[in-house]
Formats: sequence, structure tokens, C-alpha cells
Amino acid sequence: MKVLVIGSGGREHALVWKIAQSKKVEKIFCAPGNPGTGSLAENIPIKVNQLKKLLLFAKKEKIDLTIVGPENPLILGIADLFAKNNISLVGPSKKASRLEGSKIFAKKLMKKYGIPTAKFEVFTVFSRAKKYLSEQKYPLVVKADGQCLGKGVAVCRKEFDAQKFLKSLMKDKVFGKSGSRVIIEEYLIGQEISFMAATDGINYVSFLPSQDHKRIFDGDSGPNTGGIGAYAPVKFVDDKLIKKIEKEIVQTTLIALMREGCPYSGILYPGIILTAEGPKVLEFNCRFGDPETQPLMTLMTTDIIDIFEAIVKKKVKNLRVKWSNASSVCVVLTAQGYPGNYEKGKIIFGLPKPFARGGLVNAVMTFHSGTKILNGKLVTNGGRVLGITAKRYNLKTAITNTYKHIGGNGIHFSGMHYRHDIGKKGL
Repeated sequence: MKVLVIGSGGREHALVWKIAQSKKVEKIFCAPGNPGTGSLAENIPIKVNQLKKLLLFAKKEKIDLTIVGPENPLILGIADLFAKNNISLVGPSKKASRLEGSKIFAKKLMKKYGIPTAKFEVFTVFSRAKKYLSEQKYPLVVKADGQCLGKGVAVCRKEFDAQKFLKSLMKDKVFGKSGSRVIIEEYLIGQEISFMAATDGINYVSFLPSQDHKRIFDGDSGPNTGGIGAYAPVKFVDDKLIKKIEKEIVQTTLIALMREGCPYSGILYPGIILTAEGPKVLEFNCRFGDPETQPLMTLMTTDIIDIFEAIVKKKVKNLRVKWSNASSVCVVLTAQGYPGNYEKGKIIFGLPKPFARGGLVNAVMTFHSGTKILNGKLVTNGGRVLGITAKRYNLKTAITNTYKHIGGNGIHFSGMHYRHDIGKKGL
């Protein structure tokens, strides 16, 4: 089997690493990939939004299965394009991808079908949103409708902060058209978890619950990022709570999308907050999470190709996913300045040789996210640079082992930043 993975981040490196372990796979391509994927697959210089070029490549190489990592190609309609050309692809249609592509679409769907979420109001006119903010109690959450790489959301403790963020979205257009419509919603209190499921539109199988860390600084402070660390499983999410999330959120969402004429197939990922009233949806994603995929792939013992085939062949009902009885932690190393303007081109030291392989060294994986080869050296090339991921028999030892490989005596580069408390909520 020939497999094409679309994307270039740590999530895609983790997926390629897992796919490479399948006996069913003879060749992997990654478009555009990174130095990490390049050690396991053939990197192809096609950008994720070049849908026609990706289609032509898939046809030329007779690709048997395509896996889409990031949301952008799905929102643009790559699943529809590949389906028209009878090429198997894991990911929802353009219509179904609105679940992530438009927060307003998602919120209205949840309200219509009784899927638990925060109370909200939608605004398309700046003056009306500004007036609304002046009349509310705080804290509040302000969100851009469209895609902003995880940075289009602000938890605002005071009106001044809310008005400032609103202006940046609707007036200053810091995220372009994505901020032309906004949602203002109530602030919910509770632990946040990531809950992913593989689905063929009717049946689904849940993955282990994981927990992402969005804020840049320790103690969940500072601005939002695309995700700066994650761990799995989340022990305080027991079987009873999992069944509740499956019934009230996953199953209800699939039924809702079916009734709306856009059945959902692929990886469904609701970001959930565990409130005193029960689990509620913060937002939906239409693909694997990053960096949650990194610990999940190290824990999964099922052949991932079996999962992908069950999705495209509509046989998820017969699927059973197995996991190792362990814990895994991913700490993301970021460039100085991220999530704002950040530096590139810093030489990375301390990686196991060969540095691109992402192989197992003392049960620690190095997943590449924003790296490239320059003059024969591995350098930083993104805001999120590497995901150092350790698997151990319990969470405490997994945390210890991950951090042991970061810093002066381990993996490091100039201006490197990382959180020191990834996984501690699970202890």
C-alpha cells in the first residue's frame, strides 16, 4: 500500500512514524513534510493548500490512502475533490468541515441539537459587539469565527481586555476575514480535555482522552498558542464520564450533521471542558490534534492503517482500538517570541543521531514540527520547533523522563522556550 500524509508538523511526523510501523505499507509520501518525516517517508514539495497538485500527485503515484493532518485542506474541500476522483482519503467533506472552519456554524448546530456548550451571542457589526461588551459581567470569552491557528480566542478578565481584542479582530483585522464575525460567550470553569474519535459517519470509536496545554507560560498564563504540550491518558476521565461524552457530544454531533445533510467521516475532535454541570464543548476540530497526537501515537498498539481503512470502508462498527497500559507526555519546544513574531534559523543541539529519525532513545521520541536542514545542520523553522515525547509506565515517570532530555545537557537551541508543568494536572 502507498500512503500520502498531508502536512508538515509534529502531528504529521507522529502519524508518519506510526504508519511506518504497519506491515501493510510499502511506501509513505509526506507533503510537504519536515526533516523528521523525511527519515521515514519521501517528502514532496507540495503545500497543503495546493489541492489540485496534491490530487495530480496522488493519481500519478497511484496512492491507495491519503491522510490529512491540518484542517486547512479539509476546510478548502480536499475530501470532496479526492472523492470525485475515487481516491481514498481520511477526512470530512467541505460542508462537514465547517464544524471547525466556522465557530458560528458549530455553535448554532450545538444550540439547535442540544449539544452542551457555553451560552453565546454572534456579532457581525463592531459597534454592536462593542456595546454588548460594555454591558456584560466578566470574565468573558471572545472568539473569531474563522481559523486563526489556535490564537483567535481570548479569555478576557476585564472589559478593557475584551474591547482591545475585539478591535484587533474586527477593526485591525489581525486574522483577516476570520475575525470579521465574532462570538462572545460565557466563561466556563473546569478542566479542559481533548477527546478524539474515529468515525465513518454512523459508528465511531473513541481514542484515549488527552489533555492539551494552550497557554504559553506555566500555570496556564499568557496568550493562547496552537498547543505547547500534552499528555495521555487522562486518569480523572473515567469510563462513566467517557460514556457520557460519547452519548451527549460525539453521537449527538454525528446525528446532527447527518440530519443537516453533511455526514461526517474521519477524525472528530471536540475540545471539552468538564464543568460542574457536566462536560461541555468549547470548540470542534475536524482532524487529529497537535500536540495530542504525539502521545497518542506512542500509546496506540493497534495498526493505525486498520483504523483508517475502517473509516473509508465504513466498517468502524467492527473496529477495536488497543492501547498500551502506560502514560505518554509531549513537551513542545518553541522559538523565542512565539506565539508572536519568532526567530528562525537557530541551530538545534543534542538530538539523537541521526537527528531526523525521531527514533526511540531511552523511550523518548523527538517529533519535528518547525525544523529544516540548512547547510547540513538542523535549524529552527517555526514557532513550535520540536515535541519531546516520552512513554513510561505511569505519568509521573513519563514527565520526569521527558524533561530529562530537555536543556543544556539534552536538546536545546538559542532562545528555546518551554513550559515546566506539562502533565502535572494529571497527577
